[in-house]
Amino acid sequence: MSSYEHVRGSSPARSEHRKMSFNPVGAWVPPAAKEEPVGAFEVSKTRRLVQVAAAVVYCLFAAGVVFGYAALKPVLVHEGVYGEYCLETSVAAETTTCYEQEIRLNLMFTTAAVATNVCALPVGTVLDRYGPRVCGLVGSLFLAIGAIFFSFASQLPFDGYIPGYLFLALGGPFVFISSFQLSNTFPRHSGLILALLTGAFDSSSAIFLFYRLIYLASGFSFTPQKFFLVYLVVPVLISIAQVFLMPKASYKTVGELVTHAEDPSNDIRPTDQHISDESRLARLREERRQHRESVVSEITSLLGRKGEEGNKQTQAEERKKQRSGVWGALHGKSAFQQIKSPWFILITLFTVIQMVRINYFVATIRTQYEHLLSDHEKAVQVNNVFDVALPLGGVVAIPMIGLVLDNTSTPFVLTLLVSVATAIGVLGVLPYLWAAYANIALFVLYRPLYYTAVSDYAAKVFGFHTFGKVYGLIICLAGILNFFQSALDALTHKRFNGDPIPVNVMLLVVALVAGVALVGFVWYRSRNLGRDRLEDEAEGATESLMPEVNGRMVDGD
Repeated sequence: MSSYEHVRGSSPARSEHRKMSFNPVGAWVPPAAKEEPVGAFEVSKTRRLVQVAAAVVYCLFAAGVVFGYAALKPVLVHEGVYGEYCLETSVAAETTTCYEQEIRLNLMFTTAAVATNVCALPVGTVLDRYGPRVCGLVGSLFLAIGAIFFSFASQLPFDGYIPGYLFLALGGPFVFISSFQLSNTFPRHSGLILALLTGAFDSSSAIFLFYRLIYLASGFSFTPQKFFLVYLVVPVLISIAQVFLMPKASYKTVGELVTHAEDPSNDIRPTDQHISDESRLARLREERRQHRESVVSEITSLLGRKGEEGNKQTQAEERKKQRSGVWGALHGKSAFQQIKSPWFILITLFTVIQMVRINYFVATIRTQYEHLLSDHEKAVQVNNVFDVALPLGGVVAIPMIGLVLDNTSTPFVLTLLVSVATAIGVLGVLPYLWAAYANIALFVLYRPLYYTAVSDYAAKVFGFHTFGKVYGLIICLAGILNFFQSALDALTHKRFNGDPIPVNVMLLVVALVAGVALVGFVWYRSRNLGRDRLEDEAEGATESLMPEVNGRMVDGD
C-alpha cells in the first residue's frame, strides 16, 4: 500500500489527513459515534450520477433564493406589503416606497442575510453529528415553513413576512452545505462537482426573477400567496430525494478510506464479544481483513489514475501551496491562538465591511439609482439588468475564480479584491447610466470571488484542523454585524434625505482602509514566511551528514 501514501497528503477532495468538518463548534459538542467509512465505489456509478444531478437541481431551487430579493421586492411593493405604514400622500401607490415601508422591507432581507451566515453554526453541528440526510431534511422543513408563512402572511395576526423569509434563509444552507460531500462521489471530478453546486447556489437567486416575470405576464394575478404555495413542491421533492436517493452518511474522502483500510484495528468490532464460536469469529475477522485490502484496488478504479499520476498531482499541489505565499502560516496553532492573531482580526474586519456593502447594495439598488439617476424608469431598468446579471455572474465567474486562486499568490488575490471593491465603490457614486451598468458587471463577478477567496484564505492560513471553528466564526460575525445595514438605511433616508452617496463614500473609505491594512500585513508576512521556509531548508541541508571520509563521519559544517 505504500504507493498510495500520496493519497493522504492530498486527496482530490482536499482531505489533508483529516475529514474536513463544516462544524464551527467542533470539540464543543460530544464526539459522534464511530461510523464505518462510506466509499463511493460501493455505490453504482448511475446512482452516484443521479445523486449529483439531483443535488445540483434542488440547490438551484433552494440554496440561495433569498438573495434574489432585488427581484422580489418590486412584487412586494406592488402588492402593498407594509404599505399600511405609509401616509396616503407620501407614496405613489404600487411604484415607490415610503421610508417606513422601505425600512421594513429591507429588514426582512437583512434578517435573512444574517441568518444565512450565522446558520453555519447549527448546520455544521447537525451535519457532523447526524449526517447529510438529516441535515437535508431539516433544510426541507425550514423551506416549507418559510413558504407557508409567506403564503399566508397577509392573513396572519402578526407579521409573517420576516419569519417567512427567515425560514427560507435557514433552509438554504442546510440543503446546500449537506451536498458538499457529493464531491467525493467522483474524486477525479471533485472540483467540477463543487463548481456545479456553487453555480447552482449563485443561480438560485434567479428564482424570484422568473417569478416576477410570471407575475407581470399574468397581469398581477399570480400573487405571492399562489407562488409560495406552488413552491412547497420544492421542499417536498427534496425530502423525497433525501429519503430514497441521497446517502445517509457522507461519502468519505480517498484519504479517509485508505487510512481506514490500513488500520488492522478495524477488523475488531464491539459486536464480536457476543460471538462465542471462535472459528466463526476468526472467519469474520479474516473477511474484514480481505475487504480492507480490496479497498485499495477499488480506490484505484474510482480515481481512474495510476500511482505515478497521483504523485504528479501531489507535486502540483505542493507547488500551489508554495505559490500561495501564506500556506501553513498558523497551521498547528490552537483556534484561540489563531483568533487573536492579526491574520484573523484583519480578514474578519475586511469580511464584515464587504458583506455589509454587498447586502446593502442588493437590498437598495433600485432606491439608490432612483436618486442617482433622478429617473424612476431608468432605475427600474438598472434593477432589471441586475436581477439577470446576479445569478449569471456567479456562473460565469466560476472558471475565472479557479484560475485566479490556483495560479496566483494569496497577497495578489487580496490586492485584486481590494482594487475591485474600490472600483465598485467609485462607480457606485457616479450619477451616470454607464457607471451603473459597469458597477453591476463588476459587482456580480466580485461577489463570488470575494466569498471564495475568504474561504481559500482561511484554509491556507489557519488549516483544516480548525477550519470549521475559525471560518465559521468569521462568517458568523459578519452575519451578525449585517444588522448594521438597517442603520445605514435609516441614515440614508433620515439624515441624507434618500441620497446614497454619503453612505457609499463612508463604506468605500472604511473598506479601503481595512483592505490596505490586510494586504500590507499579508504581503509583509508572506515574504517572511518564504524567507523562513528557505532558512529551514538550508538548515536541514546543513545538518545532513556527508559520506565517510577516512573512516570518519564529516558534518556538513
